[in-house]
Amino acid sequence: MKHLLLIEDNDEIRDNTAEILELAGYKVTTAENGKVGVEKAIQEKPDLIICDIMMPVLDGYGVLHLLNKNPELTGIPFIFLTAKAERSDLRKGMEMGADDYITKPFSDVELMNAIESRLKKTEIVARNYSTDAEGMHQMLNDFRGDNALKELAADRHINHYKKKQVVYSEGNHPNRLYYIQKGKVKTFKTNDTGKELTVGLYNEGDFFGYTALLEETVYKETAEAIEDCDIAIVPKEEFENLLHSNKEVTHKFIKMLAKNISEKENQLLGLAYNSLRKRVADALLTLQSKYQKENQERFSMHISREDLANIAGTATESLIRTLSDFKSEKLIEISEGNIIITNQKKLAAMLN
Repeated sequence: MKHLLLIEDNDEIRDNTAEILELAGYKVTTAENGKVGVEKAIQEKPDLIICDIMMPVLDGYGVLHLLNKNPELTGIPFIFLTAKAERSDLRKGMEMGADDYITKPFSDVELMNAIESRLKKTEIVARNYSTDAEGMHQMLNDFRGDNALKELAADRHINHYKKKQVVYSEGNHPNRLYYIQKGKVKTFKTNDTGKELTVGLYNEGDFFGYTALLEETVYKETAEAIEDCDIAIVPKEEFENLLHSNKEVTHKFIKMLAKNISEKENQLLGLAYNSLRKRVADALLTLQSKYQKENQERFSMHISREDLANIAGTATESLIRTLSDFKSEKLIEISEGNIIITNQKKLAAMLN
């Protein structure tokens, strides 16, 4: 049961509103002025606060100011109630961090919709999304409705890329978002001697190239088609409009990027300290987790040995010898260039 704090100096409005909220299934704590409201907020830490503006002792602006200074209360959804509807009051409340603003007199439906909307957004912000394209899809769908990104990519110009063709290059400035309608794409970094390390894998239905757009910097990697691809192009401006229309979306993307940095650090740690056999096993399992189709009993994929070596962070010759060992140990099968995983558990349990 969600816990609401109602701060209202008018006895009749406070009692009637509290009764309505309790009938709607909420636990309600009331306060007759701002000072008492702040004290109860500190004691009970409600899920949402509804607060009148014009009150004795401490007005609504003072309440919000004190709550924002308390780290334990920052982020609690805050809805202002007021009989004043001047634009300056609305702007002042929003600039201070209020989430919504309801003018008296208000209907029960109007209040309920505002509460439900704020609580839902708070729940979404609290969720942990994966840092891959699937996590991005889910996050924006939660904020903007089902298929938000697919609708963004609908009816776009389609570029056709041949196998090994570069989509964008490291160091270039981004001006578009990419959506894979067909095919597979990898992103990789190159050192001074030209050796590649694969840092990202993308499949049909994935967006890519968004990190540089969000960071407003150049591409830190190169994107290349693993096989023939059809890729929809979304202009940078439209993607930015989608983000800027919702501050929670922007905040969530920042958290996802931070999490992505942590995952890249783990990848580098594995490349630095894992044995060759474990790196190759992890590379095969990474491909399986990304590209295995539903109802596919045994994962099978045709991938060049050079590309697989770049994922594992090793020389192509070393990779080929390790694959031969895995085949002898019946961990994989190789047929017409396809690698088939036959013992996923042993690959996952591979020791250094």
